[in-house]
Amino acid sequence: MSGYEDANADAGYADGALPPRVVALGGGHGLYASLSALRRVTTDVTAVVTVADDGGSSGRLRRELGVLPPGDLRMALAALCGDDEWGHTWSEVIQHRFRSEGELHGHAVGNLLIVALWELLGDSVAGLDWVGQLLGAHGRVLPMSSVPLDIVAEVEGVDPARPHEVTTVRGQVACASTRGRVRSISLVPDTPPASPQALKAVREADWVVFGPGSWFTSVLPHLLVPDLAEALVSTRARRVVALNLSPQRGETDDFAAHTYLEVLAAHAPRLRIDVVLADRGVVEDPAELSRAVEKLGGRLVLADVAAADGTPRHDPDLLAAAFDEIFHA
Repeated sequence: MSGYEDANADAGYADGALPPRVVALGGGHGLYASLSALRRVTTDVTAVVTVADDGGSSGRLRRELGVLPPGDLRMALAALCGDDEWGHTWSEVIQHRFRSEGELHGHAVGNLLIVALWELLGDSVAGLDWVGQLLGAHGRVLPMSSVPLDIVAEVEGVDPARPHEVTTVRGQVACASTRGRVRSISLVPDTPPASPQALKAVREADWVVFGPGSWFTSVLPHLLVPDLAEALVSTRARRVVALNLSPQRGETDDFAAHTYLEVLAAHAPRLRIDVVLADRGVVEDPAELSRAVEKLGGRLVLADVAAADGTPRHDPDLLAAAFDEIFHA
């Protein structure tokens, strides 16, 4: 039996049954959470990752070398590492950041490794595949676009003295840390090319997962890349939205659970959703959320998916169990 077949058997796909083909969209810690869960459910998972980060190590490498920002791609690869010694070790290695008084300070080892392979191979997807092989990643990581992007946000109330004034803010870091409330986003360039491999993955998927994650800077950007947005609308795959556990300062201050869906619909009015997954402990008005889900054509699933320590993060095992039940309902 091959290693792939062994993994399928461990995940409960014996006797030649095929695992669900799942594509997860997002970036940063939210995508890390969903991938950590999904790799426990299926051996056929592909992450399609935002490429708009302009801060920290990623931003420095992007500005200096003109490459895609590697940080969110690195985090996705780390999330797909296995729970054995090899997986734990390599996950820690690529997430490790140098601490010094010099030029290397703050750079993540994985960012440098990814960029080195990009320079050697001249192909961003091939470079990520090679890193995935080294790590023994349980899935594939792809950029959503073949060029680096900037996020531009329309933000209300940046100046507390003028709470209704709308200001344009550019850059992922600026959008994510703004003092005001983000109303909408756009991309620069406004018609970026989608990664062909990402389009193929979406079209061939059984399930597409949106979220959890920073709504305006990690989840919604996928719906603003024209070819990717069309693929997400037209794919035969069923679509799941995994809602956040808590609002994010600036981006989603004062959001109720249903507000995430309203913003999603405003940015992608043609997108239909099959399932919305939310933690039952954080939804204040399940009836209102259920009505919002029905407007998008889907059904609401409430489950216990939050970590037991009270922090606003998903427990990977609980989230995996919820995904598994959804995929096999």
